[in-house]
Amino acid sequence: MAVNLQKGQKISLEKEAGSTLTQVKMGLGWDVAKSSGGGFLGGLFGGGSNDSIDLDASVILFNEQKQPVDVVYFGQLQSKDGSITHSGDNRTGAGDGDDEVITVNLSSVPAGVQSLVFTVNSFTGQSFEKVANAYCRILNGTNNSEIARYYLSAQGSHTAMVMAKVYRHNGEWKMHAIGETMNGRTFNELIPAILPHI
Repeated sequence: MAVNLQKGQKISLEKEAGSTLTQVKMGLGWDVAKSSGGGFLGGLFGGGSNDSIDLDASVILFNEQKQPVDVVYFGQLQSKDGSITHSGDNRTGAGDGDDEVITVNLSSVPAGVQSLVFTVNSFTGQSFEKVANAYCRILNGTNNSEIARYYLSAQGSHTAMVMAKVYRHNGEWKMHAIGETMNGRTFNELIPAILPHI
């Protein structure tokens, strides 16, 4: 049974999974929030009610010195060492299920990487007020069972969120749900605000 993560909560991924984890996936899903304004004519002429929103999932790899050493996002779908892959850019959130998935082969993550920070940002610049049913979830990659889920607080005026950190601690992988709202269209703009959480 998946844990519904709260801001600041820490969990052991291996304990929640019930076994040694070798692969985890972060799934990001969302829908465009329907606008209430516009009426019949607004709906007839577009009225902005179904503007596409392009949310992007990214993961930034940090070393023990808290320096970013690599990143996986829509512009680089695989880490340099090949241990992390991205499913590709979904620009609308259309359809059911996860819209973007980042897969991490934990056993292949280089020893010099201490933590992985997962972020979500609105590349098209709309605030999360325009986003409905947004969530981030962590899955056991070997059987796709859900370990933990984090519901995005999708009613704020922010354009980005630092979701969670997956990090090494005493030989096992743990997860810290950060849930910090920020503003930025790309992961680069978020790094200064991420560093205090590393």
